[in-house]
Amino acid sequence: MLSLHQLRCFLATYEQGSLTAAAEELGYAQPSVSEQIRTLEKSLGAPLFHRVGRGVVPTAVGESLRPHAEATIAAAEEARRAAESVVSLETGTIRFGMFGTARLYAGAGLVADVLARHPGVRVELIGQNSTDVQEDLRRGRIEAAMIAVPTVSEGMQVTPVARDELVYISADPEKLTSPVTAHRLSQASLVMPETTWRADDSTRIVLRQMLHETGRNPQTRIEVEDVETAVELVGMGLADSVIPRGAAEQLLPRLAPAAGWVSLRPRQFDTLAIVHRQGATLSPAARLMIELATTRIQAIAEPIHPR
Repeated sequence: MLSLHQLRCFLATYEQGSLTAAAEELGYAQPSVSEQIRTLEKSLGAPLFHRVGRGVVPTAVGESLRPHAEATIAAAEEARRAAESVVSLETGTIRFGMFGTARLYAGAGLVADVLARHPGVRVELIGQNSTDVQEDLRRGRIEAAMIAVPTVSEGMQVTPVARDELVYISADPEKLTSPVTAHRLSQASLVMPETTWRADDSTRIVLRQMLHETGRNPQTRIEVEDVETAVELVGMGLADSVIPRGAAEQLLPRLAPAAGWVSLRPRQFDTLAIVHRQGATLSPAARLMIELATTRIQAIAEPIHPR
C-alpha cells in the first residue's frame, strides 16, 4: 500500500536527483529515504530510479508516477488545511470587514448570530469606512467584507446583496413635506459624516453625481467622522444631512426624536456588496460571515438577488 511518506521521499529524490540530497531536504537519514523508495518500488513491482554515478535518474515508471504523486500530496495538504480551518471555526478567531454604517445597524446582531452557532470563537468586526476595509482586504488582514460601492479596488470580486436608500433628514418639518430635488439639495446646509474619507465616501459620490447637472457639490456646513454625531446635530437644528435610511430608522428615534426623513428625487441608493479578492479560496469562517451578514443586511435594506 502506498503512503504519503513514501511519495514525499520519492518526490524529493526525483527533484534532487540524489538520495543523499533528498534526505537532507526532508531532514531524514539517507538509509531511511532509501528504505522508503525500496518499499514503494516493491509495492509497484517496478524500479523508480536508475543509479548514475552518485545520483539517480527516474525510470519511465518514475516519470509516470511523478504527476500522480504531486497531485496526491497536494490533495492531502488541502485536506489538512480544510480540517484546520474547521478547528479554527470552532475555537479560533473569525475576522470580517464591515464599514461603519452597515455595522451600526447589523453589527451586534451579526456577532450574536455567529456566537449562537459557534460559542467558542472570538469575533472581530474590522473597519470604519469602505475604503478602509478594502485596504485590509488588499493586505490580507481579512478574507472578506461588506462595503458600500461604487468605490471598489481592482482585483476584487464584488457581489451586490442589497441597496439602502439615501434619505434627507431634518428637524424642520417644512423641509420634509416633499422629496428633496437636486436643486434643493444644492442649497441645503448640511452636516456630513465620514470626513476623513470624504473623497471616497460612497454616499458623497452618489450625491455628487446627483448634483452634477446643477454644477454644484453638496454644501457642508459641518464635517464630522461618525454618523451618530451628524444625527445629533440635525436633531439640534444646526444642519440637515443625507444618510442611509437604515441608519436614519435606527438613530433618529434615539438621538434626534424631533427630526424626520424624506426621500430624494429621484431616489438615490447606496449599494451594499460582499467583496473579497478575486480567485480567493474562502475559509469556512469567511463563508459563514458572508452568509450571516448578507441575511442581516437583506432584512434591513432592499435585497439584490443574483440573476
